Amino acid sequence: MAHHEHVSNIKRIWFVFGLLSLVTIVEVILGIYKPEVLHGRHVLGMNLLNWVFYILTIFKAYYIVWAFMHMEGEKKSLRWAVVLPVIFLVLYLLFILLTEADYIFEVFKNSTIKWNF
Repeated sequence: MAHHEHVSNIKRIWFVFGLLSLVTIVEVILGIYKPEVLHGRHVLGMNLLNWVFYILTIFKAYYIVWAFMHMEGEKKSLRWAVVLPVIFLVLYLLFILLTEADYIFEVFKNSTIKWNF
């Protein structure tokens, strides 16, 4: 009869909780204080602070999949098969949203159409 030892995941749960909480706290602090070094600089048509938010949010989403869907124990090919399409779709959606938002902003800024919202 084989005896299987129960492995406690309490440390792992607290680590994931701490890491995701830390990233969230950093996001909240950056959102409240909006450091001028990040908020005042623009990269690819958007201020650097927004890019930091996007990167931290994507990191949190990836880590949630990694930890809670137990992807760290899977084969590398399966991990990439799950994660790569999501990364592509998120980046594509981000591109579309930013492109359309910039177009709408320019239409309202440079035309006779008035802001009504």
